[in-house]
Amino acid sequence: MNFKRKLLIAALPLAMGLSTLVQADITLKIAEIHPAGYPTVVAMENLGKKLDTATNGEIKSRMFAGGVLGSEKEVIEQTQIGAVQLTRVSLGSVGSVVPTTNVFNMPFVFRDIDHMRKVVDGEIGQEILDAITNSDFNMVGLAWMEAGSRSLYTKKPVRKIEDLKGMKIRVIGNPLFIDTLNAMGANGIAMDTGEIFSALQSGVIDGAENNSPTLLEHNHFREAKYYTQTHHLILPEPLLMSKTTWEKLTPEQQVLVKKLAKEAQLEERDLWVAKENASNDKLKAEGVEFIEVDTKPFYDATAPVREKYGAQFTDLIKRIEAVK
Repeated sequence: MNFKRKLLIAALPLAMGLSTLVQADITLKIAEIHPAGYPTVVAMENLGKKLDTATNGEIKSRMFAGGVLGSEKEVIEQTQIGAVQLTRVSLGSVGSVVPTTNVFNMPFVFRDIDHMRKVVDGEIGQEILDAITNSDFNMVGLAWMEAGSRSLYTKKPVRKIEDLKGMKIRVIGNPLFIDTLNAMGANGIAMDTGEIFSALQSGVIDGAENNSPTLLEHNHFREAKYYTQTHHLILPEPLLMSKTTWEKLTPEQQVLVKKLAKEAQLEERDLWVAKENASNDKLKAEGVEFIEVDTKPFYDATAPVREKYGAQFTDLIKRIEAVK
C-alpha cells in the first residue's frame, strides 16, 4: 500500500467525523421575558415548530418563556455568546451598540401603527435589521415584532397637554424617553416595571406610559384609571438570532430561517391586535376611561427631542416620513 493511499485511509474517519459535525441536528433555545401565551412567545414557538417540520427535525427548538433564563439584559448576553439561539429584544437594548436603531425610539417618528408597519415591512426596516447583523452586537436581525403604541395612564385625567404639567410619570430608563416626557411638561421618572404598582399606590408617581396589555396585566389599572391616547411612542422590536448559531446553519437553512421569521412577524402582528383589543375591553369593563386627545400639542412639544436625538438621522427620518 503506497503512502498516499495510507494517508487517505487514515484521513477517512476524521473526514466522516467532520461531516457528522456539520450535519448535526441543532436545537434552538428560544428565550422570552414575556409569559406563555404572549404574542411574541406564541409566534416564536410556532416558528420553531415550522423549522422542525421543514428540516425533518434537523432544527428543533425549546421555548423558555416568562424570564426563566433571566432578564432581557441577561438573555441578550447569553444570545451574544450562543448559549441562547433566538430572542426578541427591545430596541433600547440595542441602541448603544447600533445607533441607527435609535431612530425608531424617537417620539412620534411614526404617524400611526399602519405607518410603522409599512416602514418595517419595507427597505428601511430591512436596512436596520442589516445594521444590527453587521454590527458588533453578534446577532442576526431576522424580523420585527409588534408591541403596539405607548400612551399615558394616570391617577388624574389628562385631557390636554397642560394637565400633564408637573405630573411624575414613570418611563423606561433611557435619556431619550425621559426627555420626551419632560418636554411634554411632566417629570419623567426612570423606574423598573416591578416597582410601578407600589409607586402608584404610595404617590411616588402619578402615572406611567405603556401599552394597554401592560396596564392590564400588571394591575396598574387598579391605581391609574385614566388612559390618555397620546401614542407618543411606537416601538417595533427586533427578532434576533445568535450569530454564532447562524454561522452553523447551511445557506439553505439560513434562507429558510429568514422566510419563516418573516411569517412570524405577520403572525405576531395579528396576535398582538387580538390581545390589545381584548385588553382594551377588559380595562373598560374595570372602569378605565380611555381619553382621546388632540396629539398635535404633544407632537409639537417634543420637537426639541427629535432635533436633539435625530440630528444624525435627518435623511433617514425624511425617508420614514415619506413612506405612505
